Amino acid sequence: MQLYTVREQLADDVSGTLKRLAEVGFTQVEPFALTDFADRLGPALQENGLSAPTTHQSFVGSSDADLAAVFATASRLGVGTVVDPFVAPERWGARSDVEEVAAQLNAAARVAADHGVRVGYHNHAHELESVLAGTTALEVLAGALDDAVALEVDTYWVAVGRQDPVALLRRLGERVVALHVKDGPVTKDNLDQVAVGRGSMPVRDIVEAAPQALRVVELDDSRGDRFQAVADSFAYLSAQGLA
Repeated sequence: MQLYTVREQLADDVSGTLKRLAEVGFTQVEPFALTDFADRLGPALQENGLSAPTTHQSFVGSSDADLAAVFATASRLGVGTVVDPFVAPERWGARSDVEEVAAQLNAAARVAADHGVRVGYHNHAHELESVLAGTTALEVLAGALDDAVALEVDTYWVAVGRQDPVALLRRLGERVVALHVKDGPVTKDNLDQVAVGRGSMPVRDIVEAAPQALRVVELDDSRGDRFQAVADSFAYLSAQGLA
């Protein structure tokens, strides 16, 4: 469960929000902006029997000292993979720009290794909308990454970027360590997102295309109650044997 989905509740009550997620049935969560609330998050995870195998935290282009602080925090909380969730669209229009992003991720991975942590990158639509000599910019990135750098593929944004998420996952293979599993009518309007299983995404095919990957439920926004959508997503995935 990506905690950004319930960011409003989390801002008011970290432990209470995690308790509700545990009651739904989640055993793992994916924090965002880790360094902003790490001190409250650690005790809340322990209190509610939850772990955080991955987290979102912006770090690409940071100094070695700032990187070390991020990865030390992740290590302290038992987070194994720190995922940068967004690199601006203007950095994906040329191969040289994408290769520079890859170089920064590779450099961060070397700092992360000193803390027993690895790094990853999470896509939006623009990395798929940009096609460089027949290859999506995300795949150009993957080809320039060291083996130590992972990918977390947001399958909904892949589809919004006019690419087939199932085919992409098969091409990326073992590089993918986590999926954002979300649903909706595949538009750029976050409010259109719905509980997993209630939209048009081929959820089973997506999961089966990357069986090794952690499955992370997320809604960027919704028109209805997001917490209810989270519970409905968990129920659907469980009933389908995909949780």
